[in-house]
Amino acid sequence: MRSLVGILLGLIARLWLATLKVELRGVDQLGQPGDRPWVLCFLHGTQFSLLAWRRRRRTVALVSHSADGTMQASALRCQGIDVVRGSSSRGGARGLAAIIREMRRHGADAAFAVDGPRGPYGIVKEGAIAAARASGALLVPMGSSVRRGWVAQRAWDRFALPRPFSTVVVAFAAPIDPSAADARIRLEEAICSANAHSSVR
Repeated sequence: MRSLVGILLGLIARLWLATLKVELRGVDQLGQPGDRPWVLCFLHGTQFSLLAWRRRRRTVALVSHSADGTMQASALRCQGIDVVRGSSSRGGARGLAAIIREMRRHGADAAFAVDGPRGPYGIVKEGAIAAARASGALLVPMGSSVRRGWVAQRAWDRFALPRPFSTVVVAFAAPIDPSAADARIRLEEAICSANAHSSVR
């Protein structure tokens, strides 16, 4: 039942996203596309607007084994994202290993909400960096903002939902090599910078 609900929500989201106008910022910082995969890194709450950006290649995401995760997985598949099930509490290591396999074998990109699954908000965890190191990928910091919409100010992730037919801003910061000793700190600062840049009117 949850899977069916997720499919329904995913189809609604797909129609919703199709109405949005996307303004890109910081694309020039990404450099020339190469064979090296990307680990797309963003904060919880910003992800809906990011789904409106046209991804460059097949992308895989880690979704928890929870009941809500079942709905989320079905909804993400409707957006063309491949899903691996796992979480920091159950099956996390296996899920991360599965993502790394997909990146190595098929050159897929990966997408990570880096401050989850329970926060604290804005604090980068190690999963995305570990995946990038093991797969030879670059960390690509992302941020987004909505011009007109709703923000759940009382929710820990401050989830932002744009109004249909409105403009969303998707911003990038320069890619980061995960082998750097200070990669986590640099990633945290870069995502913060991308979100701030996306909010500039």
